[in-house]
Amino acid sequence: MIVRSLDEINDTEADIKTENWRSRRIVLAKEKVGFSFHETVLYAGTESTFWYANHVELVHCIEGEAELTNEETGEKHIITPGTLYLLNGHERHTVRPKTDFRVLCVFNPPVTGREVHDENGVYPLVLEEENA
Repeated sequence: MIVRSLDEINDTEADIKTENWRSRRIVLAKEKVGFSFHETVLYAGTESTFWYANHVELVHCIEGEAELTNEETGEKHIITPGTLYLLNGHERHTVRPKTDFRVLCVFNPPVTGREVHDENGVYPLVLEEENA
C-alpha cells in the first residue's frame, strides 16, 4: 500500500514547474501499477499545446475553467469542475485556462517523471529500469 500526500511531493524532483503550469507527479512508473497519477495546475492566461503521441491521458477538472481545443479538428470545449477529457486518440490539443485550472491526470503507459515535452509537446516514451 502506498500513502502519499502532496506535501511530500512539493519541491522534490516529482514537482515539475514551468512558467505555464505546475505538475506534481504523485504515482509514477516506478510504483509498477500500470499508470501514473498527477495533480496539475495550469495558470490563468497561459496557453499550452500538448501531444501525447506515446501515452493516453485522462484529465479530470477539479477547479477552474479552461478552453480545450482539439488541434486536429478545431473543436473547442469549455472545461469546468466535474468535466473530464480523455485523449484516447492521442489528439494534439491546446489548453487556455481562463482561471487557474487544477486537474487530476492519469497516464498510460505511466510516466517516469523524467520526460520533458519536446518542441511538438510530445513526451518521449521513457521506460522505467527493471531493477530500479
